[in-house]
Amino acid sequence: MRRRDFIQGITASVASPLVAHAQRAAVPVIGFLNGGTADSIPTALAGFRRGLKVAGFTENENVTIEFRWADNQFERLPSLAADLVHRQVAVILSSGGAASGLAAKAATSTIPIVLAFGSDPVKLGLVDSLSSPGGNITGVTFLTTELVGKRLELLCQMVPQATKIAYLRTGAQQSTVVTEQMTTDFLATAGALGRQVLVLQVDSEREFDSAFAKLVDQKADSLVIASHPLFDTDKIPALTLRYRVPAIYQRREFVEAGGLMSYGASFADAFRLAAIYVGQILKGTKPADLPIQQSAKLDMVINLRTAKTLGLTVPMILQMTADDVVE
Repeated sequence: MRRRDFIQGITASVASPLVAHAQRAAVPVIGFLNGGTADSIPTALAGFRRGLKVAGFTENENVTIEFRWADNQFERLPSLAADLVHRQVAVILSSGGAASGLAAKAATSTIPIVLAFGSDPVKLGLVDSLSSPGGNITGVTFLTTELVGKRLELLCQMVPQATKIAYLRTGAQQSTVVTEQMTTDFLATAGALGRQVLVLQVDSEREFDSAFAKLVDQKADSLVIASHPLFDTDKIPALTLRYRVPAIYQRREFVEAGGLMSYGASFADAFRLAAIYVGQILKGTKPADLPIQQSAKLDMVINLRTAKTLGLTVPMILQMTADDVVE
């Protein structure tokens, strides 16, 4: 073997592991911060991964995702956000309520943050404006606060005989400006429809049973559930079935778990759009140059089996306008 070929061979054998290591180290890491639980948003996660593929990224191939779930212990969000910053992730996807976005903003002013939630980021002080967010934060919002009144109207169409409507929301510990706005909208719509109201406040899953017991004791006819990750659990639809309460929520998973009906934004579409933004940022776009988007896709889902169990006849107009029906 010639001396030159021998040296080149040695050099290549030494360099190959170093190159491979550098390639692995170059794989960007997305920090995924959420106030809820790992099993609470399956359609959102599917939409997020679809959006990444559209942007040219596939999990465990050319991008890694570090998940941080607060498991509805929202006081953990600041430490989880700080952990992602310490991990030096390339971008943080913040989802699962306003508290997640606020925790991410407090943790870093340099790492790009992409929001995916139903709150108004301007009212929360996360961005300067929707068209020019400024700083290190951008993202996708979806309708939440604005739909509370519409949910109440749909529930009244489903249960026209209902005279007293309960509203399940978070209490003082978890309340934000968004929480209060949704409550105001609910009360205004209930007044316009001539319905009595019962507002139930809880700050943990331990309080669910007592809230439903109060609902029964106060003889509420039906229930509107506020949009909050605390309520993204199968325990809520199970309780509505146990107490035979017609209820409406924002997410289709509620209906798939046995709840009566849902009306709200398509989480799959919103997270798909957020993932495309994440991909653009990984390719070099600055968050300040990406205006806040709003996902416009809405879904109404009805569980006909639950309606029958509750002794309800689903109006044909609702069946015809529903995006999906669970038989």
